[in-house]
Amino acid sequence: MHDIMDLESRGIPGGYILTEEFREADLAQAKALGFTAMKVFVGHPIQDRTDAEMAVIVDKAFAEVLAMVVEQKEVLN
Repeated sequence: MHDIMDLESRGIPGGYILTEEFREADLAQAKALGFTAMKVFVGHPIQDRTDAEMAVIVDKAFAEVLAMVVEQKEVLN
């Protein structure tokens, strides 16, 4: 989240992808920093997924990630 805060402070839109396991940690960090970033949550865990399983996760998240990027671009224009 600190990296995204830095990018946005310089006028560069950012966001991140994290697993559902970190939803509560994300909320706590956002509250502590007073900053909410664009984000996309995916299923957990991912470290032991096969390439084929990761492709399914990516396919499911792609539209949401694309929307996150496009929405930020529209806000900046």
